[in-house]
Amino acid sequence: MIRQTTTEDRRNRLLELIQQRGFASLPDLAGQLQVSESTVRRDLDFLEETGVAQRTHGGVFYTGPSPKLAHFDQRQSTHWDKKRQIAVAASRLVEDGDTLLLDGGSTTYELAQLLVGRPLQVVTNSLPVANLFTSSDRADLVLIGGYVHARTGVSLGPYANQMLSGLCVRRAIISVAGVSERGFFNSNLLLVETERAMMGAADEVIVVADSTKFGHTSLAHLCNLNFIDTLVTDHEIDPTWQSALEEQGVRVVIAEQPQEQTNSPSS
Repeated sequence: MIRQTTTEDRRNRLLELIQQRGFASLPDLAGQLQVSESTVRRDLDFLEETGVAQRTHGGVFYTGPSPKLAHFDQRQSTHWDKKRQIAVAASRLVEDGDTLLLDGGSTTYELAQLLVGRPLQVVTNSLPVANLFTSSDRADLVLIGGYVHARTGVSLGPYANQMLSGLCVRRAIISVAGVSERGFFNSNLLLVETERAMMGAADEVIVVADSTKFGHTSLAHLCNLNFIDTLVTDHEIDPTWQSALEEQGVRVVIAEQPQEQTNSPSS
């Protein structure tokens, strides 16, 4: 007995196709689903209303949550409240018209979501971040190429570094895996090389890191503390770390604590 596809099943499959590809054309979607283009259009109208897709000339972009990159999804759920607070604070450092370089960290992704719709020039090596800005007609987007790390969706390696060497941006916003007295660290040797190239392309380097990263190192050393201009973190940072950074000439921006947490005795 042949099971008839329901409207819900078809829309779920449609969303899955768009999410996997980032962008898809109407004829291709109609062919994949074996339905008419008018049916696809009606389903896309529904998806647009839910905020997970946006139609454009010739097709549709995915605009929902980050693509299903296994490690990225896992990181997104870790200390999400702190990352969101930091993203809000970092977004206030960005001015309309800025040329901005964003890496592929989970906190940077939260920031990118807040920046969509603002007039910016965005350079990124992150497929999830780039995917957000493809849906915005107010941002100019430059995607850095190179070897794509499958678990995180970021471009790394010599091709990425070579492309970055020819660029100049006003601000680079990068994430790190650890902060110690020795400086900033990340977990991937190729990533550190590419982040150094990002720093070299920027007039101002901003690091976003939640308070749990302090006092820890990781596989690869990125730079000393005084190599960056600004650090954005959450309100739980130990005051001794704030003082240590400021002594190195780093501006420390502490994200505002949400009101509901401020009033909570267990926060």
